[in-house]
Amino acid sequence: MSRSQTPSAAWNEEYRRGRYVDEPPVAFVDDILAAATREGIRSGLYVGCGNGRNLLPLVDGGIDVLGLDVSDEAVRQLARRRPDRADRLRHGDLESLPAGRTWPLLVGIQVFQHGDREQAHRHVRAAQRRVEPGGLLCVRVNATGTDVWPAHEVTERGPHGGFTVRYTAGAKSGLDIHFFSGEELQQLFEGWPALLALRPDRTERTPPAPGQWTQWEAIWQRPARR
Repeated sequence: MSRSQTPSAAWNEEYRRGRYVDEPPVAFVDDILAAATREGIRSGLYVGCGNGRNLLPLVDGGIDVLGLDVSDEAVRQLARRRPDRADRLRHGDLESLPAGRTWPLLVGIQVFQHGDREQAHRHVRAAQRRVEPGGLLCVRVNATGTDVWPAHEVTERGPHGGFTVRYTAGAKSGLDIHFFSGEELQQLFEGWPALLALRPDRTERTPPAPGQWTQWEAIWQRPARR
């Protein structure tokens, strides 16, 4: 992949190669379903839905989720897999949705980390604006505790410990990916009560891949209007 290639093009290629086809949903999905049930939420928006490994368990759990992804290949695969959801899928990013539209639930799993620090923060802020007052924002993003792999260069370090890398090998070669610190995320969500407190989720890589990959997970509630 060249450095000029876009994230959407990179993910199109990954999905054509079968990315996530046989992978189970992440356990965080169960926490999202439980929180939505407690709050009486029955609909939402999934940003970066991919080919459905985490979206479909939410749908099957009773939440009418609109799926959004920058990869048109992922959206096509998901529509073929579940034709009953084809009219609830969109190709694009948050800016492609109607201005001012909000949802009672917004899910972003391993998506808001794309780009450098400024871009990653902008993704989070844009998602926050799409949550109804009193609604939930469910986030899973790269954490600074990760053993970053494969080959990469660190391109920036933030004031609260987060950093950005540009991969020089592998599926994300040429792309910037941000790794958040806990303090960085807490500051981004200042004033938002946590229904699921920020926690690290660690995954050991399958050898010969080295080390482990850590993700932050949390569910925040947008403050109600006063």
